[in-house]
Amino acid sequence: MRTVVFLCLATVLTHAALVFLHIAPSNAVSQRYSRQINAWVYPLFEQNWRLFAPDPDSVNRQISARTARTAADGTVRVSEWFDLTAVDNAAVEHSPFPSHTAQNELRRAWTSYLELHGGSDESRSARAVMMQKYLRNIAVARTTDRLGEDAAFIQLQVVTTPIAAQSTDGTRTAQGTPKSPETRLLPWWKVTPDGN
Repeated sequence: MRTVVFLCLATVLTHAALVFLHIAPSNAVSQRYSRQINAWVYPLFEQNWRLFAPDPDSVNRQISARTARTAADGTVRVSEWFDLTAVDNAAVEHSPFPSHTAQNELRRAWTSYLELHGGSDESRSARAVMMQKYLRNIAVARTTDRLGEDAAFIQLQVVTTPIAAQSTDGTRTAQGTPKSPETRLLPWWKVTPDGN
């Protein structure tokens, strides 16, 4: 019994120390052991903010998906665009206690994809491949739930609109006028039954 309690306590303390080193400002210990820290933290315990310098979003993103499948007669049928972000926003607005998943799953999947891919949609690391599959699987699950049909391919479209800066009195400033929205069309991704 003592051994089990000791192992649990050691695991909890190790976890807390590694997560703290991950989110704390860069220091000698976190730099030296970054490989071990990242191996523990990613992908289950990742945070997108630093302990002493949060970085809130300065843009609004509308993520939409459409699917394609081959019909029995051999023609390819492409669905209309389905607004995934609007579904998330509706779930948050009409719930007194919205879940963390409803608020952040899709948004965090996209920001992680963007961090790893930049302006290119080519995955150059195992983590980038994992994030692409994660984003694709979220979109597939949500479109399948909504459209009620299996798809062979899925494509995402992301419209990014910068948020205008506000003056201290709450009005929009001239230099805070938002830029025009940017639209990014991702390539068609093959949908696999096992999600891989």
